[in-house]
Amino acid sequence: MATRFTRSANSLYDSLLSLLYPQACVICGASVERRTDGVACASCWQQVRLIGSEDNVCWKCGVPSPGNPSRSSPREFRCRTCEHQLFTSARACGVYEGALRATILYLKREPWLCPRLLDQSCQLLARAPLYGATRIVAVPLHPQRQKERGFNQAAVIAKAIAARTHLPFNEKCLIRVSDTVRHRAGMDARGRYETVANAFATPHPLLVKGERILLVDDVYTTGSTASACAGTLFNAGASDVLVLTLARPMR
Repeated sequence: MATRFTRSANSLYDSLLSLLYPQACVICGASVERRTDGVACASCWQQVRLIGSEDNVCWKCGVPSPGNPSRSSPREFRCRTCEHQLFTSARACGVYEGALRATILYLKREPWLCPRLLDQSCQLLARAPLYGATRIVAVPLHPQRQKERGFNQAAVIAKAIAARTHLPFNEKCLIRVSDTVRHRAGMDARGRYETVANAFATPHPLLVKGERILLVDDVYTTGSTASACAGTLFNAGASDVLVLTLARPMR
């Protein structure tokens, strides 16, 4: 009964919001009718390839296989190009395109995660291999970079997930000790990893020792940043480093 009432209240709220404060989809210009969809309309969201439990993905890095999902177990699929990555496993909500890409770009300007992506993130966290994480850590920005932007978008995502799941989150578990962002454009995967290999530190290793860390970021690109963070966390005694991002490109 309570759930039905909540849904009705949310539907009424969305209708009033759409009427009083109409918002245009940043992609197609149509009206965004539900606040849960953020900056894109439901129609544009339907065109995004979200990565669900039925998709055949690399068990380690989470890259989806091209074409239709396979009926074979995802555990049996290895892309083999991620074997050198130091994290345990990585998963993304969907492919970096359309409404998902627009939402992430908005998140870099405004510290707000739309409920649709929060729901998707928590669904990933409830399934293997991310299930069982004991602490949330955000990929950090360098202090100067964070001062310029005003916030760390990875921390915004991590805080939202922590509030929903009640997992502990502490921004001091992992810090960035060198600013490498501006020097990575055009680099290949090896160059990116070498650039960030020593960019992170764990000032309070007891916070991560023995923990199954959920490492959160907005986009998984080559995996270099996640791998460098994982190496630092493992050196501090973490038992696993599980990576959750909102999006990743198709390889």
